[in-house]
Amino acid sequence: MENTDTSTSTVRRNSKRPRYSKFTQQELPACKPILTPRWVISAFMLISIVFIPIGVAALFASRDVVEIVDRYDSECIPANETDKVKYIQTPGEKSCNRTLTVPKRMKPPIFVYYQLDNFYQNHRRYVKSRNDQQLRDSKEANSVSGCKPEDFNNGSVIVPCGLIAWSLFNDTYSLSRNNITLNVSKKDISWKSDREHKFGKDVYPKNFQSGGLIGGGILDPNIPLSEQEDLIVWMRTAALPNFRKLYGKMEVELQENDVIDVTLGNNYNTYSFNGKKKLVLSTTSWLGGKNDFLGIAYLTVGGLCFFLAMAFTVVYLVKPRQLGDPSYLSWNRNPGWR
Repeated sequence: MENTDTSTSTVRRNSKRPRYSKFTQQELPACKPILTPRWVISAFMLISIVFIPIGVAALFASRDVVEIVDRYDSECIPANETDKVKYIQTPGEKSCNRTLTVPKRMKPPIFVYYQLDNFYQNHRRYVKSRNDQQLRDSKEANSVSGCKPEDFNNGSVIVPCGLIAWSLFNDTYSLSRNNITLNVSKKDISWKSDREHKFGKDVYPKNFQSGGLIGGGILDPNIPLSEQEDLIVWMRTAALPNFRKLYGKMEVELQENDVIDVTLGNNYNTYSFNGKKKLVLSTTSWLGGKNDFLGIAYLTVGGLCFFLAMAFTVVYLVKPRQLGDPSYLSWNRNPGWR
């Protein structure tokens, strides 16, 4: 008898069968709702009741945003110029005057953006063409891995290196109303985390845009990278080929039909790749900038759920279907916790 018990315990120890428990066998008490017509109709109706008001509120918030968009890349080329690329690459001042009319009252702050279309900042080689250690720490000034071809100039290290910094946007905007200049502040236009953690306070530009081919804007060598917010904004690459980046903001109120005179420097070359440049003035709402997609999405889902709830209600009332007895369900006939 003892030998039999010993052999049985030995078999149990050698067996790969897991020890029985309600948890491993998924026999713990659980809520297993039955999707009756009433439950389904109620769920769809509840979703529609929640989503439709949210969609209406989001759509109204988007419609409250006042936005002025002005494309100027084609308009700022002289009529007698046939080669746009040659014109934009020719050294010298290329100023252009534009006039904007305010469609509705714009409350401060008013954000000034530049918009680029058909510019693929998300290209893999472009995105990788930077060195974060060099941007963050002055002791890593010689760290230029990944920055080719903008890593050295005549044997000297370029700070900041890489194609992203090299292609810095350099169009300028000067706005005025009734011959009074409107101040466009560039303070705090970048992310605070970028200023404090990604761009060093002791890192200064060096040998930047000093080569034969100039890609974009220049940087003040006497100002640390953490304070050059145009660069910080530009270095946060966009995910899509059409994007906006913050140029500055104005703490002034614009009235309906106000005329804004814009003197801009048309310096950035988008003509080589058939890109577009736009100047955007925009207010914001509690939901952000102008974007109808979120409101339309909520309204679409809410409306669809409301339609399904009504359709199921009609079917349930016109041609009801008798439900089975839930006591015959497996978990009701043989519940694991009994």
